Amino acid sequence: MNRLSRDQMAARVARDIPEGAYVNLGIGLPTRVANYLPHEREIFLHSENGLLGMGPAPAPADVDPELINAGKEPVTLLPGGCFFHHGDSFAMMRGGHLDICVLGAFQVSSKGDLANWHTGAADAIPAVGGAMDLAIGAKQVFVMMEYLTKNGECKIVEHCTYPLTGIRCVDRIYTDLAVVDITPDGPIVREMVAGLDFDALQTMTPVRLRMLEEVV
Repeated sequence: MNRLSRDQMAARVARDIPEGAYVNLGIGLPTRVANYLPHEREIFLHSENGLLGMGPAPAPADVDPELINAGKEPVTLLPGGCFFHHGDSFAMMRGGHLDICVLGAFQVSSKGDLANWHTGAADAIPAVGGAMDLAIGAKQVFVMMEYLTKNGECKIVEHCTYPLTGIRCVDRIYTDLAVVDITPDGPIVREMVAGLDFDALQTMTPVRLRMLEEVV
C-alpha cells in the first residue's frame, strides 16, 4: 500500500499553514513541519520553552546547544525572533494567541477528542508537556500521525481508550494515508494517497467516514 513518508506528511501540513499564522509545532513528528514551510510566507513558529520566530533545523555545523525547542532539538532563530520567560510562553498558549498547533496523537475520536500524552500502560512514562494547554488554547488543532498503529489498529476511533488530552478540540488529521476533517457531523475525508480508494480506507477505520464530495 502506498503511504506518505514522515517528511511528505510534514510537507503536506506545511501547505495548509497560511501567511501570518502563529503556530506551535508539538514534540516529535510535528517538528518536521518547520523544514517545509514555504519561504514566501511569513509564519511565526512558537515553542513553549520560550521562543517565537523559530526557523528550520540547523546544519550540523551551525548547531547552537543553547538554542533548542521544547523537544530539546536544535533549532534556528529567524531575524526578528525573540526569547521570553516560560510563564509568558504558556500565557500565549492559554490566552488564545496561537492560530494553529500541530500535535502528534495516539488516538483521535470521531468527535475530535485527543489522546496524546499517555497510553495508560503501567510502564509508560506520562509526558503531558504543554499539549493540554495547546489543545484548548490554539484556534485550530491539527493532528499529525500514522493512520494505523504498529499492530494495524486505526488511530481514528469512536471513543478514545487512552487518557484524554482535550475534548472535541481536533479540527483536522494529517496521516500517511489520508487527510481527515473532524466536523460536527463526523469525520470527512479531504484527500487520500494515490492508489487508495475510499472503500479500502473505510474498511480499516472503525468509524463512519464520508468523502468531502458528498457534503459540499
